[in-house]
Amino acid sequence: MKLVSLEQASAQVAEWRKSGQTIALANGVFDLLHVGHVRYLQGARALATRLVVAVNSDASTRAYKGPNRPVIPQHERAELLEALACTDLVVIFDEPDVRAVIRALKPDVHVKGTDYTPATIPERSEVEAYGGRVAVAGDPKDHSTTELLARRARQP
Repeated sequence: MKLVSLEQASAQVAEWRKSGQTIALANGVFDLLHVGHVRYLQGARALATRLVVAVNSDASTRAYKGPNRPVIPQHERAELLEALACTDLVVIFDEPDVRAVIRALKPDVHVKGTDYTPATIPERSEVEAYGGRVAVAGDPKDHSTTELLARRARQP
């Protein structure tokens, strides 16, 4: 099972580090999993030996995306992410941002999608404070759950 608590993830990350492996952390809502998500996560995994994916909880998603989101419940979104070969661990977080997960895991690289640049990654200072780095991965932001839902709402 790849879905674990943050405490379990922290313990596993420590074990991986002892064996010389590097850790990437990616995060997001991952509502209506699409090819843009897959490319982002595959790109994140290519930057380290292991990939941990932090998923916004339902409450965190509603606070971030609005009352009609997420479409898919958190445990189903996590299960979809678990099924991806590039994903090693999945954690669900309730906070409004991923900083608590970063503090707990101290990934070697924190990876965001291409809607960011390294300079605009909100958690950059948190990561750089302990000597980690930030990176951007994935294809151009041509895929968006928000846009998919808007397009569907406009259809007759």
